[in-house]
Amino acid sequence: MNRGDYTYDICMFKDIFEYEFTYLNGFLRNVHRFAGKPALTCPLRGKTWTYAELNRECNRLAHALLADGVGKNDVVMYQLLNSAEFVFLYLAPQKIGAINCPINFRLAYGETAYIIDDSKPAVFFYDVEVKETAEKALAMARHKPRRVVMVDPWAKEKPFAGSITFKDYVKNQPEHDPDIPRPKHIYDETTRLYTSGTTGRPKGVPINNINEVLSAHDVIMHFPLSPLDKTMNMSPWFHRGGLHSGGPNPTLYVGGEVIVLRQFTPRTCLDYVEKYGITFLIGAPPMLKLLHDFQSKNPRDLSSLKGIVTMGAPLEREACIKFQQVLTPNIFNGYGTSEAFWNTFLRPYDLPQMAGSAGRACTDDDVAVVKIYPDRRAEPDDYVAKDNREIGEIIVKAPAKTTYSYVNNPAESERVFYKGWIYIGDLGTWDENEYITVVGRKDDMIISAGENIYPDQVEEVINEHPKVKESVVIGVPDEIRGEAVVAYVIKADPSLTARELDEHCRNHPMLAMYKKPRYYRFVEEIPYTATGKKIRYKVKEQAIRDQQAGLLERA
Repeated sequence: MNRGDYTYDICMFKDIFEYEFTYLNGFLRNVHRFAGKPALTCPLRGKTWTYAELNRECNRLAHALLADGVGKNDVVMYQLLNSAEFVFLYLAPQKIGAINCPINFRLAYGETAYIIDDSKPAVFFYDVEVKETAEKALAMARHKPRRVVMVDPWAKEKPFAGSITFKDYVKNQPEHDPDIPRPKHIYDETTRLYTSGTTGRPKGVPINNINEVLSAHDVIMHFPLSPLDKTMNMSPWFHRGGLHSGGPNPTLYVGGEVIVLRQFTPRTCLDYVEKYGITFLIGAPPMLKLLHDFQSKNPRDLSSLKGIVTMGAPLEREACIKFQQVLTPNIFNGYGTSEAFWNTFLRPYDLPQMAGSAGRACTDDDVAVVKIYPDRRAEPDDYVAKDNREIGEIIVKAPAKTTYSYVNNPAESERVFYKGWIYIGDLGTWDENEYITVVGRKDDMIISAGENIYPDQVEEVINEHPKVKESVVIGVPDEIRGEAVVAYVIKADPSLTARELDEHCRNHPMLAMYKKPRYYRFVEEIPYTATGKKIRYKVKEQAIRDQQAGLLERA
């Protein structure tokens, strides 16, 4: 580098910034300045770790990994429910230059095997509750990790043959720091996540130190979050919204306290808010509905709450008003991706007026809606009108929070990332103030008799019916129209009929006749990803089977 290109000597700044502006160093600062302060609490165990104690646990694990020969850029994969060990596994690999890789514990064993073969972990950790799935996945996978470890918070079960317990794995390991002075550069991969797979096989998303630090900064800035806060993410931590939105990432970086919620129930969540004085809850909109219903009948003291943050789906206006009245007036809604965290944000002052939209771009991000072409992607400045009517593809630019790549998937990287923008496949509109409204995914769009129909709009209308609890809309093959609209509906009232829903849709002022469902099917549940997104392709597969079996009810 030619020093003549600069007006000052950049050498020390470059050296310190590139090797020491890391997430791990942010955590370690809190270890000495907040040594005796609570960092992590597990209500089920009745145990709290201070920052100093948490660091010692991470050091024991780091030494165990080193003893297994784990080093720079090796992958440490873990398939865990929310737990203290999840936090240890998030932090410990960073101390030795390895990559921590949490994966969905709800995956089928074939899907887990696919991810194992894709990332080839040196060590694999599984939760006792997914013991059978993990055993089958490891037997099926071509890649064999050098060590397999079972995490059982209660130490009651034996691991399957060939694996050992976490307790035994870290037994007798030293508690001092591994003393690897600079384990990671700012561009080194620190964490690897896998997309939730709403349209097919998951993709590996690499996250570097800059992404980790600035994702934490983003949350600290937008909540805002302080060392006095106690957060509890109600969703699993293995995805971007779980780990980075009020999960371990920002909370431990700012010096707050993480409360572990192993499994979601509205009663448990609200009891914990009252007992521990939680200041921020984070979860998907369906969770807020359950919290609202429980709190309405069994009120808890929620005075400690500063806000509830949602991700994964838009908030409907009427639901938002109810949540603000019953839970907290401070409702936040973020919209984003595994690739780049959240990219737009609705703040309490936006609600309820802008409920239904995804908000405006986050402080450090850019968002645009560009035109759709059948044979090419639009350039980043080829905008649709800012009239909240013309539909285009939503693209985002978030240089602080993404690496603009997938692991082992150059073709998909080339398709999604372009000129610093991420073409995520969502369709939407925007208005003159650049509030984004998501209308669906390109893959989910229904084309019926030449008309484009966006499922989210139809679902919002259906969900307004007082007897409807939830719905999902997809298209099935139709000889005349190409596709016919089908609604899968969960009843809030057992008396609900398809005829009632048809009349409701037919008479609704915001739904054209060609958009209303032609068929209905009443179900007990709808498949969701861990991030709160409907898995439409699974519903569509089921709908085609139901259509062939004559189970769809004509409107």
